[in-house]
Order: sequence, then C-alpha cells, then structure tokens
Amino acid sequence: MSTVKQAPPQDAGLRHGVMGSAELGAQAIANIAPSAVLAFTAAAIFISAGSGTLLSLLLAMIVILSVGWCVTIFARKNASAGSLYTYVSKSLGPTAAYIAGLALIIGCWGVTAGSLGGGVSYAADLLQAFGVPAASTVGYVVLTLILGAVTTFFTIQGIQISARISFVLEIVSVLIILTLFVTALFAIGPDAWDPQQFTLEGAPPQGIAAGMVLGVLGFAGFSSADALGREAKNPYKAIPRVIMWSVVGIGLIYLFGAYTQIAVLGDGLAESANPLQDIADRIGMPVWFTAVLLFGVAASFSAVCIAALNVLGRIVYVMGKEGVVHESLGRTHRKHLTPHRVLLIGGTLSVVVDIALLLNGVHPMEIVVWLDTFGVYGYMVAYALVSFACAVYVQKMGMPRTLVTVCATIAVLAMAYIFFANVWPVPAFPLNLIPYVFVASMLIGLAWFARIRRIRPDVLARIGNTETDTLGGLG
Repeated sequence: MSTVKQAPPQDAGLRHGVMGSAELGAQAIANIAPSAVLAFTAAAIFISAGSGTLLSLLLAMIVILSVGWCVTIFARKNASAGSLYTYVSKSLGPTAAYIAGLALIIGCWGVTAGSLGGGVSYAADLLQAFGVPAASTVGYVVLTLILGAVTTFFTIQGIQISARISFVLEIVSVLIILTLFVTALFAIGPDAWDPQQFTLEGAPPQGIAAGMVLGVLGFAGFSSADALGREAKNPYKAIPRVIMWSVVGIGLIYLFGAYTQIAVLGDGLAESANPLQDIADRIGMPVWFTAVLLFGVAASFSAVCIAALNVLGRIVYVMGKEGVVHESLGRTHRKHLTPHRVLLIGGTLSVVVDIALLLNGVHPMEIVVWLDTFGVYGYMVAYALVSFACAVYVQKMGMPRTLVTVCATIAVLAMAYIFFANVWPVPAFPLNLIPYVFVASMLIGLAWFARIRRIRPDVLARIGNTETDTLGGLG
C-alpha cells in the first residue's frame, strides 16, 4: 500500500499590475476620507486654535509630508502588499516589523469599524429626510448589516472595482462640499476676504499645537497605496508619487475648507455641531441640498470603509504568506484574486462590534469617535516606526541622509506628542479607556508573536521578504 503526499494548496495570488496612478490615488484619497474630515475637523481645531486654524493645518501637513517622505524612500525600492510592515523589516528587523504591522492592522480595522458607524449615522439621517424612520436602534442595526455587507462584498470582488467605487463615492462627496463652500464665498460677497485668519491675532501657541494634533489625525491612512505593490502598474514610481501628491492635494482642500468655514460662520464655528448644514442654512441653500449633503458625507464614510479594509486584507495576507498568521490567510480567491478570508473576517468583525455597541445604546457617531481614536493610535505607532526605520535604512544603504533625518525627527517627535496629547490631560470617559484598550490589543498581538518565535523561529527569516514578484501563484 502506497501513500501519496498531498501538495499544499496553491495560492491564486494577487492580481498583477492592474492599478494605474489614478486608481492608486483613489485608494489613498478614499482612505483619508477628506469629506468626513471637512465636516468636523475645522470646527474642532478652531475651538482651540482660533485664528491659528490654518497654521495648525499647515503644520499638520508638514508632519504628514515628513512621514510620507520616509515612506517613499522605502517605496522606491520595495514593492509589497505588506505596506509599512515590510518597510520596517528592511532596517529594524522582524520584531519591529511585526509591531508596525500589528499597529497598522489595528489602525485599519479601527477606521473601518468607526467609519461604518459614520456611514450608518448619515444614511439614517438621509432616510429620515425622506420620511423613513431609520434613526432608531433597529434602524441603525439594519443599516450596519447592509452597509457592512456591501463594503465587504466590494473589497472581495476585486481591487479595481473597490478602488473605483471608493473613488467615485469620495469624489462625489468632495464635489458636493466644495460646491457648498464656493457658493458660500460668493454669497457673502466682500466678507469672503478674511485677512484676520492670516494674522494669528489672539491665537494661543498651545491651541495651535492642539489643533495640529487634530489636523494630523485628519490625514491618517494617507499612505495606503503602498499596500498595493503587486497590484500597481510601475509601483516603484507610481506609489511614491501618489503618496506625496495626495497629501498636498488634500491638504490644500483642508486649508480651503477651514478658511471658508471660518469666513462664513466666524466665531459661531466653535459652537457649531454641524458646520456644513449651518453654512447651507446661512446662505439659504434650497431644502433639497440637505439630502445631497447627507448623501455626500455618508458616501465618504463608506468609501473609507472599503479603502481601509483593502489595506487590512493585504497586510494580513502577507503575514499569512510568511507564516506569522495561519497560512490559510495567505491565500487569495481563485477568481477575484483578493485576500477574501481576511476581508470577510475584518468586515464581519466590524459589523459585530458596531452592532454590539448599538445594542448597548451607543450612538453611531460615538462609534466613529471611539473606534477611529482606537485606530489612530495604531497609525501613530506605525508612522513613528517607519520614520525611524527610514533614518536607519538610509545610513545602512549609504544614501543621502540629511533630509531623511530631518523628516524622521519631525515625524517621530510629532507622533510622540500626538499620543501624549491624546492621553493627557486625561479625556472624559470612555475616551480615557481607549489607550488602555489599544495597549492591551498590542500586548495580545505581541504574545502571539512571542509564541511564533518560540515554536517556529524559521518564520523570522521570512518576515519582510515577500516582495512583488513573490506574490504570484495562479493569478
């Protein structure tokens, strides 16, 4: 009697070279979700920074460009679906790479689940505007199931279709809001010129720094195109270009949006719960525009769900290929060529957590604040690590160091300050508990890695070595 050794399942692989620069830009823009940021962030910054709001946003843009420059140094020479996880391994080794990857997974999942709550909140308000009573616990739960299923479905169907849908949703949303802003500036006539915003008169330095923290958080997820190394056309040139230009473009939109909100609402911006609607009311926009505005913001939240889940799927996929997590997570769908198992798990977990919070009386917009805050801690850790790793990398490779050292120093110090500013002074409950939940999540993940190191030390040598050309298979 003979036995036949069964071959291991073959991975279909990620689709190769199908994402052009426009689609990569779509992924980056959708993950940042500028429309959702425009709806709330300027008002929050204005409360602390006052006339220094534009300076806060400009400083935030400089910090993110510093992180972005460090990321692009890696992206020019390394193309992988592992994103910052792979980059950090190039100079700091497997343990630091795993920490960066774990932090980024937490960041992507937190933003996915939090943005799902935002999409549910605005979708419910939109339905209410048409007379459908959706703003109730039952309505929120039903919308969570529907939106969660739809966003997960599109990520599984393929990177091209999900990126295009995200891009269309986000662009439509941005155009709606920019239309409101331009109309508002014309409507207020000579008052549209507000030189006081450029004088910094009465702007407290501490308030400007606090505003910068909020501004940096508004760019979280900006480097998501780097997780599409195999799926991108000409990744070594396209991805670095997209990362930097998306920050510049969206930063200019943020500056324009903040300027317009302050010019139109003045000091009333600090007390506004819904600045966009207040602007529409102030300039007499037609009643139907409220529904358009609600649709735009709901679309933005849905776009970021798709984009963040795409990145989450690819990082865990690479970890599966390298043996850090179960190998079944390192295989793709034979037809769609997407990491469908990871996407299904991540999407389902987002829905389950959001529904659990809803059933305990939490409003969807509170879910946005809580889970996005949880996720942003992950992004901050990953950004600090990749910036430090870049400074080490250029020294090791004998590359020019001055600009990288400056950028890495700005990035690491800024991320440390942002983390500190979010835990001290101690925020109100339950935000005061979120840092501990984040640390606990990281410790659980590190315990898993310690187990892998002990029972499968060979895995360490594979971490960070899954490049574009080794992500093949049937696809």
